[in-house]
Amino acid sequence: MGTTVAQTAVRILIEARVRRVYAVVGESFLELLDALRREREVTLVAARHDSGAAFMAEAEGKLTDRPAVLLASRGPSANGLVLGVQTAYQDETPMVVLLETPALDPVLSGDVPATDLTSTFEPIAKWIVRAEGPDDVPHLVAEALARCREGRPGPVVIGVPSDAWGVPYDSAKPAATVRPPATGTLGRSAEAVAALVDEARYPVVIVGGRARSARDELIAVADELSLPVYNAFRRQDAFPENHERYAGHLGLGIPARQLDALERADLVLALGTQLDEVTTQGYRYPTSQQTLVLVGTGMEEQRRRGLTFRVDSEVEPFLRELRSIASPRTRRASAANAAVHTFMTPPDTSGEARVHPADVVRVLRKLAPEDTIVTSDAGNFAQFMHRYWCFTEPRSQLGPSNAAMGYAVPAAVAAKLAEPRRAVVAMVGDAGTLMTGQEIETAVRYRAPVMVVVFQNGMHGPLAVHQARTYGRLSGATVPLVDFASWARGLGAAGYTVDDRDQLEPIVASALVRQRPCVLDVRTDPDVVTPDLRLSALLGAARPPVS
Repeated sequence: MGTTVAQTAVRILIEARVRRVYAVVGESFLELLDALRREREVTLVAARHDSGAAFMAEAEGKLTDRPAVLLASRGPSANGLVLGVQTAYQDETPMVVLLETPALDPVLSGDVPATDLTSTFEPIAKWIVRAEGPDDVPHLVAEALARCREGRPGPVVIGVPSDAWGVPYDSAKPAATVRPPATGTLGRSAEAVAALVDEARYPVVIVGGRARSARDELIAVADELSLPVYNAFRRQDAFPENHERYAGHLGLGIPARQLDALERADLVLALGTQLDEVTTQGYRYPTSQQTLVLVGTGMEEQRRRGLTFRVDSEVEPFLRELRSIASPRTRRASAANAAVHTFMTPPDTSGEARVHPADVVRVLRKLAPEDTIVTSDAGNFAQFMHRYWCFTEPRSQLGPSNAAMGYAVPAAVAAKLAEPRRAVVAMVGDAGTLMTGQEIETAVRYRAPVMVVVFQNGMHGPLAVHQARTYGRLSGATVPLVDFASWARGLGAAGYTVDDRDQLEPIVASALVRQRPCVLDVRTDPDVVTPDLRLSALLGAARPPVS
């Protein structure tokens, strides 16, 4: 028997170093599932929901810089991928999506007529294509594996007829080839930027996710050129936060003093980041008086007033060239840098009657290994992690810059599968847990011992803050508490309830050494909504109600 389209496609994936395929399995790609089963070098991960599978694929691509593959059937299955694919698009994460389209011969296949939803992904994918016949599929898979990593990385979507996978394929197997970015003008570009750095009085750097692979070179440049370095929103592992040149994390609700270095800057070097709304603090920076240098391949145009230079290059070779040209600068660490490290110190909570969210981060940071991978959702709880964790190791943070909820748990599962020797902690609110927390069962089934820490305060935190500020009262912001420990045990994981600050350290220590997934249901004080704000201060003397 000859090789099928499915078997050929799987060999292409293996040669491109794809290690996992994520899906909610269905009958739409039976031949592909069987071909995956035959191979030991690539693993099929069967998730419990399509959104969980999509977040898993995105997280693996973000962590490893290699694409994972995502499968989906038509209709609801395809729609379930949208949030995860949009996250990959915004966060510049390589991903390949294989989406079922109607059969070439629906009469023979017995397919029920359904709408082709491939076009749904047009605004959130960098390339979309439909296979017109079985012979197209291997070539499109090979091309997709290259396209998702070229220029500005992102998701690519291939529509594959449901009856194409089992067709014999006798042609030569194509190979995925990533074409290197053009670097012919890098020397002149680096010289121009070096001149700007030499002339600037207060240059600063903002680094994003695509600068993570240039970490060592970035540290050397920051040291030799005395450059303060900011990490972009949720890219805190791009530059070590305990380094003397670290200037701060450009996230939500940060202390105003962390912006001192950026406020006085006359030159801003943006390395491997798109400068989104949060990173720019509501598009406040760079100001029109500040010269902006954007470095990265396939960077989008920045509409702004002020002088802008664009360097179409990967970050590492650019920094290497800049370092060889620019004049070394010797300056002491600024007061702004010292203030950053002061703000990162958790407050004294010894007088608190209930569990303070900073306590949770403090204990986890104390007991977890230095290279622990932290995944997180959107929500007020995340501000405590952003401020107090202090990311020092490379590739240790996974978070969506689009504020997607439901990301943390499936991302943690994918991170543990990709990096089985590292500890993985998911930090998530109760709402996000109930969106995709069923993937804890996936962690159990694939023996991925992740720790899921649920910050539960009986409150929709962001909504409560907005209502309190606007109206001085709450409406629909409180929610009943959920017994997540019992729920976790029902899914096969270990479950702990923490409602006293003295319980935190022994329970975290126990969970870290368990060789099975663990869920910590931490009942935090609903009054402590951000590191700098109590809800009672907005509502007056009365404390918020607790469900």
